[in-house]
Order: sequence, then structure tokens, then C-alpha cells
Amino acid sequence: MMQGYLLNSPLGDIALRIEHDHLTGLFFAGQKYFPAMPIGRLRSDAPLLARLAQAQIEDYFAGRRQAFDLPLQLQGTAFEHAVWQQLAAIPYGTVTSYGAIAKRLGLAAGYARAVGAAIGRNPVSVIVPCHRVVGASGQLTGYAGGVARKQALLALEAGAAAMRPAQTRQTRAGPQP
Repeated sequence: MMQGYLLNSPLGDIALRIEHDHLTGLFFAGQKYFPAMPIGRLRSDAPLLARLAQAQIEDYFAGRRQAFDLPLQLQGTAFEHAVWQQLAAIPYGTVTSYGAIAKRLGLAAGYARAVGAAIGRNPVSVIVPCHRVVGASGQLTGYAGGVARKQALLALEAGAAAMRPAQTRQTRAGPQP
């Protein structure tokens, strides 16, 4: 059974999609590829997974969380899953390029557009950090939730990284090979 929950964030409402005790979607309301699904405001009597996701998202936006620990079940092609695994490996506060991801997958740089298409289909925005991918020259490019949100997420991570002690801080880097 699919359940949808709407919660507030500093960047607008976020919809959670939960199916069979797994998070299957996290979308900014109105974003590209926003699925048709029943949604209700998240309440205190919502299932534990929904409340846990809310707490982790709130911690992320407060700069207290760099990675998520939620049971995910993502629907996509084998290629999309391979790309999403690459996204999950991008460290907090850093960025990489579409071409670099293609190269890590053993593909020619010309596959950067295919990588971008797979990234655009990421069903759990923020949790699988598709916002950490930029164009080859470092420019902000498409983001299903909108480029302004992508910029805000990168700024949030850069600011939180700058506030951590120097020995544990990761710097925001440009595109990585």
C-alpha cells in the first residue's frame, strides 16, 4: 500500500512516498516528474518510517546530518540504479560532473547526457544527492526540483561544512575526474 505524506522544509513542501515499509520517493512539491499520489500532511500518528524520514530531513536542513539512514526501495532501470549508486557516493559538501560519473561507470564522456537523464529520474531527491552534480565547467545545470533549490542545497552543505572543525571538514570542490 502506498502512502504519501507532505512535510515542510526551508525550500518548500516535500512529499514522501512510502510503500511496504520502504521510502520509495522524496519529491519537492510540484517538481518535474512529481508523481500522482494521495498525499496528506504528516501527523504525529503517521507510521514510524514517515516520522523518521521527517526527523532526518529536518536534521539535514539544520546542518546536523550529512547522510541518511532510511530503508529505500527505488524503481528504475539497471543503468539508473548504477547512476544512483554513484550519486550516493558523492561526499557531503562536494560536487562532481555528469561526465565524471559517466567515466566512473566505464563510459565515454559523451554519455554525460544519459547520466543526466538518469539523475533526473532519481526518485529520492536530497537523500540520493543528485544536487551535487554540476556541468563540466562547474555551472549549475538542471535539477528536477529547480536550479534555485539546487543552489540552495549546495550552499547549505557548503555552509555546514565550513562550520565543522577543520580536521573533519570537507571542502566544496569543483567537478572531479
